[in-house]
Amino acid sequence: MKLQVTDCIWLHGTEVCQIEHLAEVSGLTIEEIEDLIEIGVIAPVDRNAQPICFRLQYVLTVKTARRLRDDFQLDRHGVALALTLLRRIDELETELSAIRG
Repeated sequence: MKLQVTDCIWLHGTEVCQIEHLAEVSGLTIEEIEDLIEIGVIAPVDRNAQPICFRLQYVLTVKTARRLRDDFQLDRHGVALALTLLRRIDELETELSAIRG
């Protein structure tokens, strides 16, 4: 019998990570993640702090960005647009759920 140990991290908590961690878990390059920051898709916790840290919730965002890039062969602007639209859909679904009660 082989025992496999897995670590879990709660992505909606208050934990933060550095840009290198986002690159490692997503498969994006640091430059691609910097593009997402520049476009405003993800934002550091504090731009003035060194090293720059991000909320762990962005792990899902950068993984989605990589899948969109690879699956649909999108450039950085296409990825940014797709992520923005997906985020807006989530917001609208949340509002609709709240209205429905």
